[in-house]
Amino acid sequence: MQTPIILIGPMCAGKTTVGKKVAKKLNVPQCSMDEVRFSYYREIGFSKETQQNVREKQGFQGMYAYWKPFEAYAVKRILEEYKHAVIDFGAGHSVYEDMGLFQQVEKTLKPYQSLFLLLPSADKEESIQLLHQRLQKITDDKDVFELNKHFVTHPSNEMLAKQTIYTKEKSADTVAEEIILSISKEWKK
Repeated sequence: MQTPIILIGPMCAGKTTVGKKVAKKLNVPQCSMDEVRFSYYREIGFSKETQQNVREKQGFQGMYAYWKPFEAYAVKRILEEYKHAVIDFGAGHSVYEDMGLFQQVEKTLKPYQSLFLLLPSADKEESIQLLHQRLQKITDDKDVFELNKHFVTHPSNEMLAKQTIYTKEKSADTVAEEIILSISKEWKK
């Protein structure tokens, strides 16, 4: 593998599931940002206590805002550490409201051609509905549903992605094969 394969998208889009399948088929490591992110966050001063205080005083949205600089840093760090792997980002790691943070992440991701956005459908409302159904199996937190809607509708993912794969009615194996076919040209260079 020449460069990492990066999967971005909202919660429950299938990034981790597809990432594991791609990694297995290519016999390369797989890394999920959600598993390593807090170790990166702590490198630049993240504190669970501060996170809890922010959440208590400012609610879920305040906590989300507290995470953003740490998320941008984690994008840089995971790409330094996992140069030859399949990497699935957490849903927030590719969505930035702050233009400075977005530009920082955009610059970091620019050299990577194997960067795929996974969405159920080209129709944003349909994607939101399908993802909402999946999320209901794991949470009933209204803040999480609203945040995921934000992840679908915010332009960051589309601006960062080199390719978008619509996954509705496709198995994870089919999506993995689509990714592998897409990158095979790059690997032959």
